[in-house]
Amino acid sequence: MSQSVSHQRFEIAYSTHHKQVDAQIAQLLKDVADPFDRRLLIEMVVSVYRLGEKRSSTGDLKILNTALKELRYAFEIFRPYRHVRKVALFGSARISSRHSAYREAKAFGRLMNGAGWMVITGAASGIMRAGHEGAGSDRSFGLNIRLPFEQKANVVIAQDPKLINCKYFFTRKLLFIKESHATVLFPGGFGTLDEGFESLTLVQTGKSDPRPIVFVESPDRPFWRPLLRFFEQKLVREGMISPSEKGIYQVARSAQEAVDKVRQFYHVYHSMRSVGSVLAMRLSHRLSDASVEDLNLRFRDLLASGTIRQAGALREEGDEPELEGLTRLLLRFDRKSYGRLIQMIHRINSYASGS
Repeated sequence: MSQSVSHQRFEIAYSTHHKQVDAQIAQLLKDVADPFDRRLLIEMVVSVYRLGEKRSSTGDLKILNTALKELRYAFEIFRPYRHVRKVALFGSARISSRHSAYREAKAFGRLMNGAGWMVITGAASGIMRAGHEGAGSDRSFGLNIRLPFEQKANVVIAQDPKLINCKYFFTRKLLFIKESHATVLFPGGFGTLDEGFESLTLVQTGKSDPRPIVFVESPDRPFWRPLLRFFEQKLVREGMISPSEKGIYQVARSAQEAVDKVRQFYHVYHSMRSVGSVLAMRLSHRLSDASVEDLNLRFRDLLASGTIRQAGALREEGDEPELEGLTRLLLRFDRKSYGRLIQMIHRINSYASGS
């Protein structure tokens, strides 16, 4: 498709079909410097216009209005901290400070702070308060959900500007994933399971970049063992997930072990980005030729075609100049073997510095 035809289709697809209105929208956003950002904003305004034109119900408008305002505000709060890695910590609001999991969650928050990370929790009591106590308010974010019970913000984060109150679970869940780089699950109820399965599903399907997902057992009373046994005995054995997809999650038996697993995931691997049909995996240092050859032997099954090769930044990554100095592994990923992709990340992290 030529560029002119593509542009024409964009204009048709995202037009109000009223020339005067389209001109007014274009005039409204003419001062937005980046052309792609300007195009996205035009799409958004056109969508809002269509909602009115089609006489959408008040209930539908209220949902969209609230969700947009919540996300806009949250993005503004997170923006100054985007350069800092963050872990999403989940666990029960009903666990008291006498529970061993509370002590481990507090230790986890303290250790992640010491490693230079920030901690995001649901901002309530129990495990969430413990994580914030350990990390301290300066290194904590709270994503509170407005409920008639149980979900009052804990004292660590209650007066902090990094506390965000959400009306909808779906906006809150999006923020947990979008703004974090790891998911760590302490003992908890339906909410903890919901967030845990959200992380597992998004990584399994490639809707989220790979991340460490760690189930943390209490030292004196195992909690996750029955669920993980169900994964093995039912999901894997009956073909509901592939054996490689067990690699999407890990188990830790202490706060220190959980911290080690989170940090090890980013030991060499840094991040990834799709550029057309090529997946660019960014690494903190160059691999040896022998290591790249090893990857090609072990992981050829996840390639749609070609081989895994090492290179510098791609031209299309120019909008992320802060990552330009990182080494890339370039491959044509089959876009389905995400369990194997995570196994490959673990393998990359096992290599010593390239020679």
